[in-house]
Amino acid sequence: MEFHAFHGVMEHENQLGNTFLVSIGMDVNTEIAGRTDNLHDTLNYQSVYNVVKNEMIISSKLIEHIGQRILDSVFNKFPEIETLEVTLSKLNPPLGGKVEKVTIELYKSR
Repeated sequence: MEFHAFHGVMEHENQLGNTFLVSIGMDVNTEIAGRTDNLHDTLNYQSVYNVVKNEMIISSKLIEHIGQRILDSVFNKFPEIETLEVTLSKLNPPLGGKVEKVTIELYKSR
């Protein structure tokens, strides 16, 4: 998922924003959906996207804070998720040199 959002410690990051990438990995039992081919028998990924999008709208200073909010929100909203991994990257962070991205990975399991 790619978002233009307003996260950062520096004032210009909150005014101009930056590009962020969010990747979600989850363990969900898909056995029934694998047999039925019915969306109602599995986790709707659109719903997961909507939760992530709502968290990305809320401005934060640290990507660790955003990542934790995403992890907690998705995990709490979808009890069918057994384990969850959130990877959050901030592209071209203002670190005084050419840096492609900074990335954090967070995990949670039941």
